[in-house]
Amino acid sequence: MTTTPRLQLANITKRYPSVVANSDVSLTVSPGETHAVLGENGAGKSTLMKIIYGSVKPDEGSVHFNGRPVLIRNPQEARALGISMVFQHFSLFDTLTVAENVWLGLDRHLTLAEVTRRIVAKAAEYGLDIEPTRPVHTLSVGEMQRVEIIRALLTDPKLLILDEPTSVLTPQAVEKLFVVLKQLAVEGCSILYISHKLHEIRELCTACTVLRGGKVTGVCDPRQESNESLSRLMIGAEPPPLEHRAVHAGDVALAVNKLSLPREDQFGVDLDGISLQVRAGEVVGIAGVSGNGQKELLYALSGEDTRAQPGAVEVLGKAAGRLHPRQRRALGLHFVPEERLGRGAVPTLGLAHNLLLTRGESVGRGGWIRLGVLERQATAIIDRFKVKAGGPGAAARSLSGGNLQKFIVGREIDAGPRVFVVSQPTWGVDVGAAALIRGEILKLRDAGCAVLVVSEELDELFEISDRLYVLAKGRMSPSIDRANATVAQIGQWMSGLWDGASAAAGKEVAHAQA
Repeated sequence: MTTTPRLQLANITKRYPSVVANSDVSLTVSPGETHAVLGENGAGKSTLMKIIYGSVKPDEGSVHFNGRPVLIRNPQEARALGISMVFQHFSLFDTLTVAENVWLGLDRHLTLAEVTRRIVAKAAEYGLDIEPTRPVHTLSVGEMQRVEIIRALLTDPKLLILDEPTSVLTPQAVEKLFVVLKQLAVEGCSILYISHKLHEIRELCTACTVLRGGKVTGVCDPRQESNESLSRLMIGAEPPPLEHRAVHAGDVALAVNKLSLPREDQFGVDLDGISLQVRAGEVVGIAGVSGNGQKELLYALSGEDTRAQPGAVEVLGKAAGRLHPRQRRALGLHFVPEERLGRGAVPTLGLAHNLLLTRGESVGRGGWIRLGVLERQATAIIDRFKVKAGGPGAAARSLSGGNLQKFIVGREIDAGPRVFVVSQPTWGVDVGAAALIRGEILKLRDAGCAVLVVSEELDELFEISDRLYVLAKGRMSPSIDRANATVAQIGQWMSGLWDGASAAAGKEVAHAQA
């Protein structure tokens, strides 16, 4: 017996003025199959998913769903067919609550109270904690990701498209999500899964289509592959190993001294007596579950929140708690936020003009912008960080998420910071680009820069950090040397359970300061 495919794409092509995103792409997904779409940043994965979901119209090719030819003109028609999608860049209205955002995509006959009840039940069922009454603008990126996943699950999809669904989830949350996805597959739901985490694809998926430069270059069973062989299929080579040499840390470059700040809104997190130090020539990582005060701490460090006492934040020995972002940059502190579009870059502006957000080298006397200097600067960053874009004039929103991330990180690293604070440095970035970014962070460290990395990727923190802290419920754990830390211990600390470790951690701090 033959089973009618859930989804068939035949010869899909999508052209844009500066690039062919998809070229003659064919793909088949069976009922109950979890099918990975693998490719480096800019390979055309997200464009293909948006075509299936009706957000983008293909120039050529056909789509069959459950054996019937379909023309999906918009996401509403996709949902009516039983197709749901979790986007890498969230499609949420900041001013609405979680429940109101979810309500927009569901049956109009449902009341807001019923939707709220269903969110609570679904969140409890799948271990994706979220408060339905919270406005979206108060959520961290990880919490927004949970909202997108819950919204998709509430539609009881026949085909679920997941574009980097675990990029800002903790390992524990990923495990819970995988239990959910495997159960959905058993029940007959087909899943299209995009991820740059190769171990996830090998664990979860039963088939894999590889894209390179918008074209299908291979189909495989990821369960029969290794991380190395999948890397070769995706980028044509294995990423180079990182060289993490031991270095002697210098003077304290960034210090937070008993920082306590009340939340600015009812859904925020109070910062409670946070202290940390980052020395010149070291990478310090902060682990933690999203929504435990990371956003509030980063605002206080970047200068977006200036309510702290002047001495609560020190940059290179100077009190900076009341200084604004530009003043902190003048001291040598550069910052990469977790939100690429909206905070890290202006979506409608070209890459060159986005440099003006944090860089002023191209501004001459009288405030005149020297466009030639600006474009050469942007081109140099594009080349150095291997950003796939239609040149320095390409709008930020035209780039894939991973390529925009490379440009924003490159923009700040290229400034030659003395203190570098970065949140989620490799969110949504392919294995080759992640290796490039992590390598550049280590080069910064080796050149004497003090680097603070806030990430929910424990593997990343263990790979590049010299010391680690954990942030939980607005409180900071003791410091621990990376070489002495274990994933199990850090996972326990992420629940706030570090009492009793203070004595041991104190020795680590003394060792780091020696």
